[in-house]
Amino acid sequence: MSYGLQISAGGVAAALYRQDVHANNLANMDTVGYKPDRPQQLFRTAVRQEDALPHMPSDALLERLGGGVLMRPNLVDVSPSSLRPTSNPLDLAVEGEGYFVLEADAAQSGKEHLLTRDGRFTRDRAGRLVSAGTGRAVLDHADRPIILPSGGEITVSGDGAVRRDGQVMARIKVVTVDRAQQLRKVGHTMFAAPAAEVRSDAARTGQVKQGMVETSGVSEIRTLMDLTSASREVDANISMIQAHDKLVERAINSLGRLNS
Repeated sequence: MSYGLQISAGGVAAALYRQDVHANNLANMDTVGYKPDRPQQLFRTAVRQEDALPHMPSDALLERLGGGVLMRPNLVDVSPSSLRPTSNPLDLAVEGEGYFVLEADAAQSGKEHLLTRDGRFTRDRAGRLVSAGTGRAVLDHADRPIILPSGGEITVSGDGAVRRDGQVMARIKVVTVDRAQQLRKVGHTMFAAPAAEVRSDAARTGQVKQGMVETSGVSEIRTLMDLTSASREVDANISMIQAHDKLVERAINSLGRLNS
């Protein structure tokens, strides 16, 4: 296959992937606590092996042309977003740094923590404070589910202390992560983080805000521009593939006439 065709095909694949990532971000523009993905490209170094003599010195100019692009793992933009007030006293948000901790599956317990910035919480039938989207229990500072008796006025202070009619019932656990790149999306705006990367809630700086939720971190204008840019790159690389195809066709037809 033509080396130019290979580079252009790689460019189409990379641009299509970026297009999918930005389209997914745009679809989550109104998702509470959503953190957008940022696709990362890696430029390859050209390797001349088409002549089956990789041990021979290569031309410096050809090496500078590059070997196309590859996609690296996405980065997640965990920058805090603006808060939106609601009328639900069990809706909570973290202003600044920090994540709520949800109860993990038995297989994950002790190895990974389930974290989220989506503070849309409610009470289940057992009286536990749970995530409205997943039904997972919200954990307190002792890694236990929070039980809220029915009735009474529920208030939550900035340090996460949950009070019912002024009496402290529990304290919501809010933690931070040493390295944001260790966060792994697992769906429903949840992240899985290795236990070793999670700092105790005593080290956090974010404040819990009651009656508020965090909006999506997606910037509509920026995402639309990124989506448009990726679409144009798809078209440009497809045009290059068509140009290379025509060159190959002309070469075959010309060589065929010379040899006949």
